[in-house]
Amino acid sequence: MLDRHLHPRIKPLLNALALPLEKAGVSADGVTLTGFAIGVLALPFLALGWYLPALVVIVLNRLLDGLDGALARRRGLSDAGGFLDISLDFLFYALVPFGFILASPAQNALAGGWLLFAFIGTGSSFLAFAALAAKHQIDNPGYAHKSFYYLGGLTEGSETIALFVLCCLFPACFQPGFRGWRGCLAHCAGSLP
Repeated sequence: MLDRHLHPRIKPLLNALALPLEKAGVSADGVTLTGFAIGVLALPFLALGWYLPALVVIVLNRLLDGLDGALARRRGLSDAGGFLDISLDFLFYALVPFGFILASPAQNALAGGWLLFAFIGTGSSFLAFAALAAKHQIDNPGYAHKSFYYLGGLTEGSETIALFVLCCLFPACFQPGFRGWRGCLAHCAGSLP
């Protein structure tokens, strides 16, 4: 829902950051793999309850995910790069809820399981639509900068990252039924300096 509004504002910054990488000969796939390797650190950090370090690697992963796309657009999009990018994105999205589950299995299993269920549904619909769009040569100018595109929805990358950031800042709010949303908001407000 927010991606189509944020992408045009973020794209110039990512393009500016991609220019020196392009000049240095850095590949988009290299940035993708580096971003994923950094993002994987969120799993042990979350499992250990190290929420601020987890937040840092989550933000770095997402920054590098945007940067690999900007670099790929400068050098030319490839099907292999698009496949690598989206595959590692969904693996990353799955490991964050799994990290919260490992941090506190009794309290976080239901919320983490629900998020994993939602991500599998999103990923399945994403890939199914991309396959049909390619088969029927459907074009979407709103996402012309992607290797392939997908339907927008209520929750896209921006909303997912916002949720991850909030859960790292206020980990107790990850749990469902934590005194309801009202109690969670009150708890979070009381946690602020």
